[in-house]
Amino acid sequence: MSRCLLAIANQTYENIETIVVDGGSTDDTMNICKQFDVNFLLTAKGRTAQTNYGITNARGTYIYRVDSDVLLASDNVSECVKKCEDEKYDVVCVYWGPDPTVSFWAKVRELEWSCYKDTLFPRGARFFRKTAIISIGLFNPNLTFGEDYDVYNRLVRHDFKVGTIQSEGLHIGEPRSLNEVIAEQFVYGKTLHAFLREHDEGLTQVSPIKKELLKNWKKFVRRPALALGFVIYETAYYGAALLGYIVSAVSINPK
Repeated sequence: MSRCLLAIANQTYENIETIVVDGGSTDDTMNICKQFDVNFLLTAKGRTAQTNYGITNARGTYIYRVDSDVLLASDNVSECVKKCEDEKYDVVCVYWGPDPTVSFWAKVRELEWSCYKDTLFPRGARFFRKTAIISIGLFNPNLTFGEDYDVYNRLVRHDFKVGTIQSEGLHIGEPRSLNEVIAEQFVYGKTLHAFLREHDEGLTQVSPIKKELLKNWKKFVRRPALALGFVIYETAYYGAALLGYIVSAVSINPK
């Protein structure tokens, strides 16, 4: 958290209102926030509920949803604002690359995400005009799996203009073990049915077979150990999500 807030404080764009929304954490979040110029808010538990609460309380023209385990490059916000102000974009996709120093699985994810770097849509939609995100009804509180696709799809349906920037962020909250991946994706998979129900294109978007991966197959050939790790990672990732989906489907439609 402190590294994330420090990166925001060091942005070259100075007119920033930083809002930290806490859903009832038991760590040192409140004391950390006292070290920075932030607006600390408490609300009901739930990541999406926290995000929507922060958006509705923000006073600025733009909203940048930043996770607490992401470090933004110093010019990140200024590039996003410039994209919207000078080129009249409503949404900006920003690449947050996995920090490969965290673990072997982080290196695997870095290899995967490098394939998406030039085609971020819709994975990296993070910076929005406040009027745009509010007009589509904010983030869907019923989703965790496919949440980024959901927001992008709804913005596009409303004809908002989406662009990208060169400046990046670094995701330091990478998994250290497959157990972390499995546990998280099992929970996410429980909302997969809700995502697929809302989006006809959803199955293609969340499919493990993506054209970006096929296009960059040489990257995997050059790094066989990571390529093998990728196969294991994807099996655990989608297997856990599928199990969560099945468990949720059974609970929704009991015999």
